[in-house]
Formats: sequence, C-alpha cells, structure tokens
Amino acid sequence: MKNKNFYIENYGCQMNISDSDIITSILLNNGFFLSKNLEKSDIILLNACSIREKAEFTLKKRLEQLKFLKKKKRIWIGIIGCFSKTIKNFFIHQKIVDFFVKPDSYREIPNFIYSSMEGKQYFSTVKNNETYADISLINSNKQNHNKITTFLSITRGCNNMCTFCIVPFTRGRERSRDPYSIIKECKRLYQNGYKEITLLGQNVDSYVWEEKNEENKPKKPKNIVEFSKLLDLIAQEVPFMRIRFSTSNPHDMSNEVLKVISKHENICKHIHLPVQSGSNKILKLMNRKYTREKYLLLVKQIKDIIPECSISHDIISGFCNENEEDHQDTINLMNEIKYNYGYMFSYSPRPGTYAYRKLKDNVPEHIKKNRLREIIDLQRNHSFYRMQEHLGKIEEVLIEGVSKKNNQYWYGRNTQNLVVVFPKESLNIGDISYVKIIDTTSATLIGKPYK
Repeated sequence: MKNKNFYIENYGCQMNISDSDIITSILLNNGFFLSKNLEKSDIILLNACSIREKAEFTLKKRLEQLKFLKKKKRIWIGIIGCFSKTIKNFFIHQKIVDFFVKPDSYREIPNFIYSSMEGKQYFSTVKNNETYADISLINSNKQNHNKITTFLSITRGCNNMCTFCIVPFTRGRERSRDPYSIIKECKRLYQNGYKEITLLGQNVDSYVWEEKNEENKPKKPKNIVEFSKLLDLIAQEVPFMRIRFSTSNPHDMSNEVLKVISKHENICKHIHLPVQSGSNKILKLMNRKYTREKYLLLVKQIKDIIPECSISHDIISGFCNENEEDHQDTINLMNEIKYNYGYMFSYSPRPGTYAYRKLKDNVPEHIKKNRLREIIDLQRNHSFYRMQEHLGKIEEVLIEGVSKKNNQYWYGRNTQNLVVVFPKESLNIGDISYVKIIDTTSATLIGKPYK
C-alpha cells in the first residue's frame, strides 16, 4: 500500500504532545512516514482534547478547513485521543472523519488506517492497563525540531473524579508506568541529545508502582515506588538532565516530594498547583478533596522547603452556584499567594461529567467573563511583581531557541520555568548560559550574558 504519509496535529494539553510522540513512534515502526506538509499527506491525524470547550471549537474549525482538502484529493482523517461521545457523534454526522481512536488503543492505529483505506470499519479491543511503557518515543512536534525538551507520561488516566472534568471518562482509571522503563527512557532521551524532560500525568503525585511477585515462587517483600522515590531515582540516574513534572493535585502532594526537589539541583524549582477556586463551597462542589486552608498550608510548606520555588495555577471562574463572595475568596487567595503565572478559564460544562448531569450551570455568561477578566488582570500584576524579584540575579538558562521577536536574541527558561531572553553569544541551542536579569515584563525576563 503506497499511501503511508501521515501528518499529526495537537489540540489541547501537554499530554496530547506526549501521546502524539507515542503515536508517531508506533506508525514509524509499522512502515509509515511522518510528513511535515499537510497537503502532501495521505493520512491526517488530529489529536483531540475535550477538557475545555475552546479546544473542541478549534478542532471543529480545523475539520471545516480539511473538508475542502478532502474534496481535492483522497485523504483519510482520524480523530485520536481525548474526545467525548458528543463530539464523535457530531463528526460521524458530518462524514468528514474516517476513524476514531481512543487513548488506550493507539497500538491499533495502523489497523484503523488500513481498514479505512479498504472502506471498512475496525473495532479495537481496549486494554485497561495500557501505559505504552515499551514504546521508545520519537518526537513528533514540528516546532521542537531542535530536540532539546520533551515530555514523558508516567501515569495515564485519573481516579479523582472532579465534577467538572471529563478525563476519567475519556482516559480511564489511573495506572502508573513501570519506574525502570521510565528511567531507561530518560537515559535514552539524554543520549539522543535531550536536555530537559517533563514527567506527565493527570496527577503525578498519586503515581505508585508495586512490583508483582511471580507465581509459584516464594513471596518477597513487595517493592513499592511512589512519586517521591521515582523523582529521586531519575535525578540520580540522569544527573545532567533537567527534570520537570506536571500536574500536581494539592490533595496528594507530600513533603517527601518537596524534599526530593530541594535535594537535587537538576529537578527544576517550579510546581504547577491547580487551585481551581479559593472558595471552600466551590471546591466541595468540584470534589477537589482539599480546602482553601489546606491549600494555603501546602503553599507555605513549599516555600519553607524550597524558598526559590515558583508556583503556577489553574483557576476556573463562574463554576456552578458561584456567587460574588465565592469569587472574592478566589481573588483574596490570589492576593495572599501572588502566583508566578497561571492558566485561567471560565467554566464550560463538559458532556458526560457529574457537573453536566447533576449541577446547574447558573452563572450568566457575562458575569463569568467579567470575573475571568478580573482574575486575569490581577494575575498579570502578580506576575510582574514576581518577575521583578529576579532583577539583578544571575539565572541559569537552558537555551531552547531563537527569540521570535528578535533573531539576535536567544530564549530559554530558568529553573522556575520562566522565559528568559538575552543577546546571542557564542553558544548553541541546548547549552546552559548564565544570564544577569536587567529588565522584565509580566511574562518575560530580559537579561545579558554574565561573564
């Protein structure tokens, strides 16, 4: 079969980028070829995300564009990844998409493609314990052609059942990947030139792997690896690789993890700690399993153990039953913490979730948007405040590429995951540079090489 060029696009989160690398690796190992040109590709794969409404809207717009390409030539379009039943039904009705592949069925993508080319349907057998631990990743991100940073999933699925979140329904129950396969993959990536890796999971702090005793052999004490131990092992085994992780759930983060971060220089000093709301009433409706008070205590522990640590957040404005007092609780919490940066959204019900089925989306859209604007404006002020704390400091920066705004400048990130730009010098992408911070915006540190 000659038609084997495939093109892949991501819609959504870091997990999608990691999944695209898995899919790319599977297809390349099955005789397919990765294309960088959409119009010359035979197979177009769209890696969907249903966590937020915007990603689904963007996907719909993209398929409208591809409809015209499909009229010009014979192509096969597949939606892969995290998509809802509602979205699948919509695209089936539109007759644009040839096949759909859920996150636990990526190994069978070649069969989906071949069956579609023959005008048949293929039905996969879902593996509930799938972790893709044996897949050696090949980077599919066309923007990351320098191969300096990458993502590696250590858990798949989620058990938390937050009422607003569709992940447990699209990615299944949580399961953790074998730690030794993770360490092996980290070593391979470092040997291939990668300088930074981000460990991914819907909730990395609940990572736990338990060694199984073989049948018909004397029972031994079971080897249990939790997230703190995994971090410690990777930091020791790959000492020159920068290590990041995302995402943490405040309910599960432990002091042991914080101590491991503090212990190792190659573990970056940044924690993404979604809060979602500063109101205990709303947190309970969201089924977040922590209170405002416990969250603030955790932030204090982070700062006590890792004083230089940056903290970022996710916040949802206008969740079900949120009133002005609840909103002000969020504003007050932000003022108390002064996050380095964050990701902020207004609530949109996701079909299939508990909130969609059982709670009323009763905050008017204009109020959601007004509250979101207040949150964004406040975060911009806090980001600028936190950025100014770096003025005059010498930062260790991993060079990731050339600045998009000025090709005479490098850009990279420091250990706190903050973007730094500085004039080019006799270094290369992937090198570490020491930079003195001389200016800042709310989103970028501006520096000069420190000699």
